[in-house]
Amino acid sequence: MEDAYLNERLAFPATIRNRDSIANVLSNYIPSKGLLLEIASGSGEHGVFFQKSFPSIIWQTSDPEEVHRKSISSWITHYDLSSKMPEPLDIDVEKRPWPITTQLRSLIKGIVCINMIHITPWSCTEAFFEESKTYLNKNHFLLIYGPFFLRDTQASQSNVNFDQSLRMQNPKWGLRYLDRVDEVALKNGFNQEKIIAMPANNLSVIYKLS
Repeated sequence: MEDAYLNERLAFPATIRNRDSIANVLSNYIPSKGLLLEIASGSGEHGVFFQKSFPSIIWQTSDPEEVHRKSISSWITHYDLSSKMPEPLDIDVEKRPWPITTQLRSLIKGIVCINMIHITPWSCTEAFFEESKTYLNKNHFLLIYGPFFLRDTQASQSNVNFDQSLRMQNPKWGLRYLDRVDEVALKNGFNQEKIIAMPANNLSVIYKLS
């Protein structure tokens, strides 16, 4: 069975670089039981790493791209996590409602979104917060991770260069000012609880419903 999946596992170098730092942040918010929903799971490398790191919870991956979902399934099989970890969901943040069953909804204790906001149109950020609020309550958390611009802080040259390269690929992409993200969050009932500086000029931002 392993051989059939070998060519479907994708490997994103950034995952290896940031997974420990993100896990360290998550460790302060992981519930004793329940399920965490990851939006835009990409290759699935984060998902299997966090599932192994936090065995008390269920890590539910998702991605709108079939090639990514195949990679996620392959990583789940590779690490023999099929008995614990569900198959990835086909979630496009702008196609609402998300395909979340009543049973799944009852288990969700948090939502995690890593490196999505800067490589999607702004409308995806709006949809992400608008839909996320329907699955969370005041005891849950929402975490976003990635590079952002801060109004009162000089941007690193690497982030400036990254922003320019993204906009060349797609004019609707690019690093977002965090205060604009906060405005969308607040509009949907989320308060920014904490900003955690991460390696390589990234941020983890925690939100909770008010």
